[in-house]
Amino acid sequence: MKEGQVGMKEFKGSPAQDAELRATAQAVEHYEVSRYGTLIAWAHRLDMPQAAKPLQQTLDEERNTDEALTELAEAAINAGAQEVA
Repeated sequence: MKEGQVGMKEFKGSPAQDAELRATAQAVEHYEVSRYGTLIAWAHRLDMPQAAKPLQQTLDEERNTDEALTELAEAAINAGAQEVA
């Protein structure tokens, strides 16, 4: 949260602000992906496939969100931020 707030202040009102917000959101997604991956590994290690299945579904959703944020950045946001630089 703090990282995003700093970027919002630094780039306020510019296209770079969108890039900063997207980057911060993507960092959160990466954190979540790592945590769900760990929980799934633990569930398998503990022979708890019933716990791994919903965790895997959530992990897939987090990865899809990460991919969507990357596509958004590549399609528009990063180019707008680059014009400011």
